[in-house]
Amino acid sequence: MVRPDEAEAPEAPLKPEVKRRDRVQEFETEERCSILEVANDAGDEQVSIARARVKPGITTAWHKLNGIAERYIIIAGKGRVQIGDSKPLEVHEGDVVRIPADTAQRIENTEEEDLVFYAVCSPRFRQKCYVALEEENSRDS
Repeated sequence: MVRPDEAEAPEAPLKPEVKRRDRVQEFETEERCSILEVANDAGDEQVSIARARVKPGITTAWHKLNGIAERYIIIAGKGRVQIGDSKPLEVHEGDVVRIPADTAQRIENTEEEDLVFYAVCSPRFRQKCYVALEEENSRDS
């Protein structure tokens, strides 16, 4: 299903504005994390920003984003991130994780508090670019 704001349209020039956090709601995903889409709309085709929250002891589902590079900016908690075939790497507040487009990824919360990070995608995240890989990598979960 394509959301109305995902319809293909010519790219509009970036306009000055303030995106208000109080106008969006956090939602649970099948990926096993909560997402608050801070900025993801046709007003800025080059980037989207979402706050992700992973509960203690949870590892997100293996997935990749076709044609979209992603960065995680860790703002609270600690965990382990796995990108492609790399070994899991420890991450904590202040770290930036760079994930190339089309690369498998997942993150695990290793602490007793929520792991919170901003996911910055370029170009902006679109659901049609999300590829679930859980079955493909279930032996590693």
